Amino acid sequence: MDQKKVVQQQFGKSAASYVTSPIHKDGKDLQKLVKLASINGQEEVLDIATGGGHTANGFAPFVKKVIALDLTSEMLVAAEKFIKGNGHQNVEFIQGDAEKLPFLSASIDIVTCRIAPHHFQNVKKFVEEAFRVLRSSGQFLLIDNVAPEDNELDYFYNQIEKKRDYSHFRAWKKTEWMSLLELEGFEINELHRFEKTFQFDSWCNRMKLPPSEKADLIQYIINSSQKVKEKFRIVHTNQTVTSFQGESVIIKASKR
Repeated sequence: MDQKKVVQQQFGKSAASYVTSPIHKDGKDLQKLVKLASINGQEEVLDIATGGGHTANGFAPFVKKVIALDLTSEMLVAAEKFIKGNGHQNVEFIQGDAEKLPFLSASIDIVTCRIAPHHFQNVKKFVEEAFRVLRSSGQFLLIDNVAPEDNELDYFYNQIEKKRDYSHFRAWKKTEWMSLLELEGFEINELHRFEKTFQFDSWCNRMKLPPSEKADLIQYIINSSQKVKEKFRIVHTNQTVTSFQGESVIIKASKR
């Protein structure tokens, strides 16, 4: 199945759970993202792959307009209900593709994208499109889960994400993000790394993982190497996994 259809199918059935998910709704990374932006109140912000709308909601009180864009119509419905329920009237909701943005070149002041690019099949095209639609001196603010630099650890992390969510494409390494952005022409202003603790049951349940697949995933994690278990701080018994620790980055870059 086409990757975009896979994403729409997976997130269409899970839209409401992403609005209420604590790791998406309450993450300190979101507060940090808003603080990192240089804002005077007149900006037009494009939030790519808005999901539950948390980033668009976070920026709405401080800017002129936010465009919340998502590939999945059910996500946009859930995001609109959430954002308008908070009283924000300056947010527009558009269904669209991160790899083919429906906007004119040099028309946006700030592009944001939070906890989404690991679902994109062509992340290079996404970066190219973000660069294209930004005005000169425009800001690109990115948050996503990243894989460790070590290939064994990288493989493990992407495997468990894929086993839990078949719409997962790839979590990139920090160095891969730096390279992608700089080669496109972005100037990287800041990078912040932070740890994320995933509670295993809620992490699986958010994607409605069938019990048999969850059992297979538990065994895959329990049978992993000691190196993997130490890196990801995996908390488990012989039969269950309680939690593990991943990492994300916030990157602020600018178009010169």
